[in-house]
Formats: sequence, C-alpha cells, structure tokens
Amino acid sequence: MMKLTPPMGWNSWNTFGSEINEQLIFDTADKMVSEGLLEKGYEYLVIDDCWSLRERDENEKLVPDPAKFPHGMKAVADYVHSKGLKLGMYSCAGNMTCAGYPGSFEHEFIDAQTFAEWGVDFLKYDYCYHSPIIAGTYLYRRMGLALENCGRDILFSACSWGADETHEWIKASAASMWRSTGDIFDTWDSVKNLVKQQERLHPYNGVGCFNDMDMLIVGMHGKGNVGLQGCTDVQYKTHFSIWAFMGSPLMIGCDIRNMTEETKKILTNEELIRINQDPGCRQPVRLAGTWAGEDLLLYAKNLVGGDIALGFFNLSGEKAMARLNLDEVGLPFSTGKTLKLKELWTGEETPVRNANIMKWLEPYDCAVYRAKVVDL
Repeated sequence: MMKLTPPMGWNSWNTFGSEINEQLIFDTADKMVSEGLLEKGYEYLVIDDCWSLRERDENEKLVPDPAKFPHGMKAVADYVHSKGLKLGMYSCAGNMTCAGYPGSFEHEFIDAQTFAEWGVDFLKYDYCYHSPIIAGTYLYRRMGLALENCGRDILFSACSWGADETHEWIKASAASMWRSTGDIFDTWDSVKNLVKQQERLHPYNGVGCFNDMDMLIVGMHGKGNVGLQGCTDVQYKTHFSIWAFMGSPLMIGCDIRNMTEETKKILTNEELIRINQDPGCRQPVRLAGTWAGEDLLLYAKNLVGGDIALGFFNLSGEKAMARLNLDEVGLPFSTGKTLKLKELWTGEETPVRNANIMKWLEPYDCAVYRAKVVDL
C-alpha cells in the first residue's frame, strides 16, 4: 500500500499491553467516532501483541484467542469498518512475537492471506526473536511482498526499532511507515531521548515511507502498560507538537474512553494535524538560532503553498528564549519580505520585525507557528 501522508490512529499497546479483548476494541471504536478522533484523521484502530493463541492450528494458521475474541477477527473487523474505521493487527518477523506468541517467520504468505481474509487494513510488524543469520532487509521485504500479493490493501508498518540501520533499506520493503526508535515510555526522559535520535534521520522520512517515532503517550498520566511516572500536560503538548512537526505517524496510545479535555485538546489540534498531513511531507531543517543550547530545538519546514512551519521546543526544565534570524529561513532584509506568524496553540498572530523572532518558552513548553511570507 502506498500512503501519501503520515498514518493516524490508535494502538492498544501503550495502555493495555496483553489486557486486550473484543469489547475493548468495540468500545474504543465507538469512542474514536463519538469523540471526533476519526473526523480529525485518526482512522486506524490497531490491535497490538497478545491477541492470538500460543500455537498455530493444524493448517499453520494463526488463531485468535477465543477467550479474548470469541467471535473471531472477521467480526471485529466488520464492527470496526461499520464505524468508518480501519482495523490494524500485529505480527513479528521472528519465530515469536515480543510477548512470546507465534511470529510470521517463514509463514509470511499464509499470514498475509489470513489477515486479508479477516479484513485487516494495517499490519504492525515487530522484530523480536528474528533469525540472527538473516538480515532484517530480507525479512521485511518478504512480508512486504506477501502483503502486496494478498489481494487486499494493507498498510505495512515496519517496527524494527531502527536496528541494523533500518533507514538505509526500509524503502525496499514496501513499508508505508518504519519505527526508527526503541519503545517509548510515559516519561519526559523517554520523549527527550527519542527526539534527540531524530536529526540524522530527517532525510529518510517522506511520502510513502514515514519515519515512525513510536506511539504517542499523550494523556497516559502514568497509567497503563508503559505508564511509569507520567508527564505533565505541558510536556504532552510539546511531545505531540514535535511528533506532528517532524511528520511522524500519529498513533494515540492512551485510553481514549476516559480522556481529559486537555488530552482531547492536544490530540485534536487541527493546525498541528494540518502540518503533519501537509501533502509535501518535506524534511524539517534544524536551525542554529542565536545562543540556542542543545535542549532548545528550533526547526523550520516549508509547506505546500508557500507557508513555513516554525517549531521552537524547550526540552529543558529551565525557561529559555528562542531567537531566530530570518536569514536562516531564506528571508534576509534584501528580499523585502518578512513573516506573519500564527501560533498554533494560542491562535495569536504577530508580524516579524527587524528580521528576528524572539520568544520566551517556559520549561518543557513549545511554540509552533504557521508563517506566511508577506511584504515588509
């Protein structure tokens, strides 16, 4: 499947881990529609690891756990589709999944056909317990080929964690998105660590094969499978802003059945989603700024139609000032042009004077702008 903008949806792993079942998926599907998430673009509902029995059947096919999914996966897919959503499933390139269930190694075509028969629209494909003598590039090309020949349009989400220099070969696999990192956890240190890994990977993100920085932890507040210590709403806001700005797929990981209003506000920010889904999917550029330390990140990204997205992200626990000379975005005084800024969290609009932007950022906070080029 060829995806032209970063996929958006919800995944069960961050909050629920192995504690998944049919009713949870039905209830989540209902909430994705009633809370307006589908309307904003979150279309994939993905069932992660631990959905199957521990062994295949006599025909070597995967079997849904009847205690968790008593009506089978075709019934689950039918319900999800009835809500206007798309169903995602999980498997692994190894003999076993990360939680010890059957993987798809040397069963790629059987499993792809099974998923197609069930009505699956998305496959997250992990990298645990894989062969130590067969390179990942071959394992992911196998499943990519199987999915392309299964008779159904299934989005291939490669989850090899950036291992084996994934960015160098993943486009050969037919994957529409690829994990560039290890697992995210619900802590600020985890978010910060994943962000710091991204700069060298920016050239490898783009239309048809999107760099997946892992699922969102927005709204988890320390609860669930990867809950740990939790983050503040300010930190969640910055986390979401960075993922959206960088063009990562946006896969919600919290329990949307009981979102707070602040969580919903963050996840449904239309202007940030619009930047994430910009059809150009252009590479963000790290800006030097003026006196910006390693924990103050300044980025620009050219958008289709001539606007520029600017993102200022304070990863530190100290207040910081972002300073930017417009020469860095191609607008020195000699052009006779400047920028008119709209901040995408507050809606505040301001012109840029003297070819410089200066913005105080509170600890862990951010400012994201959509900027229009205007005459001086």
